[in-house]
Formats: sequence, C-alpha cells, structure tokens
Amino acid sequence: MTTPPDPQRLLSDSALTVFRLNGQFLALAEELARPAGLTATRWQVVGAVLQQPLTVSDIARAMGITRQSVQRTADLLAADGLVEYRDNPGHRRAKLVHATPAGVAAVRRINPDHRAAAARIASSMSPEDWQRALDALRELSSALTMSNC
Repeated sequence: MTTPPDPQRLLSDSALTVFRLNGQFLALAEELARPAGLTATRWQVVGAVLQQPLTVSDIARAMGITRQSVQRTADLLAADGLVEYRDNPGHRRAKLVHATPAGVAAVRRINPDHRAAAARIASSMSPEDWQRALDALRELSSALTMSNC
C-alpha cells in the first residue's frame, strides 16, 4: 500500500516547478519578442488587446500582473504608437487600451518564430501530453482561486 502524497509537499513542489516554468517562458518570450522590437511584457500587453480593447485593470486581471505594471507598460507602448487609449463608454475614467496597426504588425512579426518554438516543444513532448499538462495547470489555478490563495 502506498502512502498518499503530502499536500504541503505538493504545494511546495508545484510552486517551485511553476516558478521555474515561468522563468523559462519569460526567457522564451524575450527571445521571441526581441526581433519585433518588443519585450515580453510589451508583447503581453499588446497581445491582450489584439481581439478587443480592454482597460488596464482588465489586462492586469487577465495576465495576473499588477495594474501599475500594466499602466507603465501601456504608457510606453502608447508613446511608441503600438497602442492608444480610447474613451470607454462603460466608464468615464478607465480608458480602453486599443492595439494600433503598428502594434498588430509587431505581434505578427513574432508569429513565425513562435510557431517554430511550439514545433520544437511538440517534438519533445506529444501534443496530447502537453494538453493534459495544460489542463492540470488550469485545474490547479482554479483550485488556488477557490481556496482563496
């Protein structure tokens, strides 16, 4: 009979693994974004508003980063002409961040290298295993949210 895993150990090991994975993703994102003249953070913010304009707070919530960090990044992107602020009919003070054509073009320049990176990962890990890992990460994130962590 095997002993069930210790939840405290699972929490620690999960956190350490995700911290390492986060660092690996950030390094990859920096590498992919650099040729397009972006940083990982700038890519993240422009990418968040490609489909629809969002407020700074909405972007921060979706990305799990601070509102202040998104505000600084959005201001820099606006100064570079990659996003613009537009009036928000739902809230007078919270402007909407909207990707400009230059912002969309910058993100599109990343796509070929992004596709190649995905193919390299898929050659080391089956897409089915990758999907199961993603599903488990989403389930863990949901459990953390539900337990107020």
